[in-house]
Amino acid sequence: MKFYRRLTEIKAISFDLDDTLYSNKPVMLAIEAKMIAYFSALSALKNKTTDHQKRLDIRFWAHFRRQAIKHQPELSHDVVKVRLVTYRLGFISLGLTAAEAEQQAQMALAYFIQLRSDFTVPEQSINLLKNLSSKYPLVAISNGNVDTKALDIAQYFQHIYHAGWQGNDTLLKQKPESDMFTLACQQLGIESSQLLHVGDCGRADIQGALIAGCQTVWLSCYDVGKPITVLPHCEITKVNQLAALLLG
Repeated sequence: MKFYRRLTEIKAISFDLDDTLYSNKPVMLAIEAKMIAYFSALSALKNKTTDHQKRLDIRFWAHFRRQAIKHQPELSHDVVKVRLVTYRLGFISLGLTAAEAEQQAQMALAYFIQLRSDFTVPEQSINLLKNLSSKYPLVAISNGNVDTKALDIAQYFQHIYHAGWQGNDTLLKQKPESDMFTLACQQLGIESSQLLHVGDCGRADIQGALIAGCQTVWLSCYDVGKPITVLPHCEITKVNQLAALLLG
């Protein structure tokens, strides 16, 4: 554990989810393999193209994701909607009609979402949340779409925020934008400086939380190419080190 800035009063803690409470890379690699198999088996694509089976991997879809965001920049803040539009554009490029592409995109998205939360959160993370939630209000602040109920951790959070379009047509922008940090502090009734945010990404989590006026803990154990460019308040290498910092 390393300290770079002085910690002041903490009234609540926010957690990033992916690569903070669990390692997300193996989850996504497993999903990618299953999605490739799913697309390869689609009867709707038979006779549409001769080489779709070898092309429908992440490299194939990346082109259509860029195309979707180019035409609708706000999609960059909503991982669910951008995936749906990406699938739709990709299917159209493979010869499906607009109606067929929409139907297949919806089905592929539903399958992806099912896979997205089909894993187990490490016991040490669950124990940490359980212990911290007895002392602090906890919130989750995520750019992704993992289902905390399916992971059986939702009960430890007072609020759970996912970037993207909300039910009231309000757009919560992805970190490092301040939208979710600001909303969390408003709903908790605290000053931004009283929220301690824990996350792995130097840009989204650390830079984003600091810009929003929050305190920060950087989890540096996952080698996923997310270095810091600004100093956090504290650096830890294991998430359960928070217990010594906050419950000692």
